[in-house]
Amino acid sequence: MPITRDLVVRGEDWYARELGPCDVFEECVFYDTDWTEGVSEGASFADCTFSGVRFNASRHTGSAFTNCSFRRCVFFDARFEGCKAVGSRFQESEFNLFVVDGGDWSYAGFGGADLRGAELDGVRLREADLAGARLDEAVVTRCDLSGAHLRAARLRGADLRGSDLSALDPRTVDAAGARIDLHQATVLATALGYEVA
Repeated sequence: MPITRDLVVRGEDWYARELGPCDVFEECVFYDTDWTEGVSEGASFADCTFSGVRFNASRHTGSAFTNCSFRRCVFFDARFEGCKAVGSRFQESEFNLFVVDGGDWSYAGFGGADLRGAELDGVRLREADLAGARLDEAVVTRCDLSGAHLRAARLRGADLRGSDLSALDPRTVDAAGARIDLHQATVLATALGYEVA
């Protein structure tokens, strides 16, 4: 299939555009583009840059955004199902009503991101950077957070049940009121030096 390389898209209206498996982009740049209510199924983006792109109410299924850079993007009511975002970095972006269901987001960079109220379920987030991220009242269930960077993250009232918390040091996060299961409680107690009988 043809691959689109080095394309620069600036200020275009991609409202409700539909992208599929034949849409493959590499090292492309999207500036101030409107992807509101766009749909992608099996589309592929590698080493692309998204700056000021609006993903409002967009839906993405089985698509790949690998090693991409997202800066000043808006993900209001955006939903990603079974997508791959390995190594992608998110900076100065907005995530109101952001939903990720499954998929592989390992090594993704969300350092300092405001993810309050986001829903992440069954997502692979191995060695993802969540340092300083705000995840208050977020749903982070059944996620693989092994090796994730969580220092100074805010997890107040978050639902963490079923997630791998082996990389979480309770002394370096603010997790008051967060919900965990019994297995996770044992993991965290052990991290604090307790012996669980």
